[in-house]
Amino acid sequence: MPQADPDNSVRLQKVLATAGVGSRRACEDLIFRRRVTVNGRVAKLGDKVDPSKVEIEVDGSRVVTNTKMVYLAMNKPRGVVSSMDDEKGRNELADFLGNFEQRIFHVGRLDADSEGLLLLTNDGALAHKLMHPSYGIAKTYLAEVEGPLPRNVGRRLLSGIDLEDGPAKVDAFKLVDALGRTAQVELTLHEGRKHIVRRMMDEVGHPVTRLIRTAVGPIRLGDMRPGGFRHLSRGELGALFKAVGDGDEDGEIIADDEA
Repeated sequence: MPQADPDNSVRLQKVLATAGVGSRRACEDLIFRRRVTVNGRVAKLGDKVDPSKVEIEVDGSRVVTNTKMVYLAMNKPRGVVSSMDDEKGRNELADFLGNFEQRIFHVGRLDADSEGLLLLTNDGALAHKLMHPSYGIAKTYLAEVEGPLPRNVGRRLLSGIDLEDGPAKVDAFKLVDALGRTAQVELTLHEGRKHIVRRMMDEVGHPVTRLIRTAVGPIRLGDMRPGGFRHLSRGELGALFKAVGDGDEDGEIIADDEA
């Protein structure tokens, strides 16, 4: 097994146990049963690795072993800008995250009037893939809009509508609730253009009055309080890496406010 720096090499079962896969004995069993790969090769008992420089998978799911890597999910409150150091002195993400030894950054954006799930990390390679259009990472939003909604709104959004910067459509649409002059709808799309959800709903005649992002790929907002954050679980990380496992990186990354 290739080892870039033998001085930092650790037995593979210890690395897996430290990463939370299971007890050291359970990890030895996984290796023995050929369920562990290192850099794409099936591992064997006795292998040593530098956890900061290898890619380890168990049953095809990525295990993050570099302890310097940070992966967070945050519930961005309304009125907070997606910035770690806002030059205008507005409420920003750093106000809620406290101090991290590592320099972390947000993956994509939510505009100040939008709220909900925002991922943060210091893993530049993963962030790049999550934002790149070729990987098609879907995002789900709960939108409160002006009602009442006619029945054809969902069909129009699913079939596609024309915006000033080109056609756009949603991958899924659901009416969640209807409250007279207000309605709640759930939209899933992989578009990353600026204010795409708001512009699409404006185009069909039902402006958004509140917008919450509830999921990014396999990661869900859940019941986190506004301003709260948490570290992604090992299962969530495995699902996230699997979601970006393939992709053609031709195309432009859209880094503007997405919703």
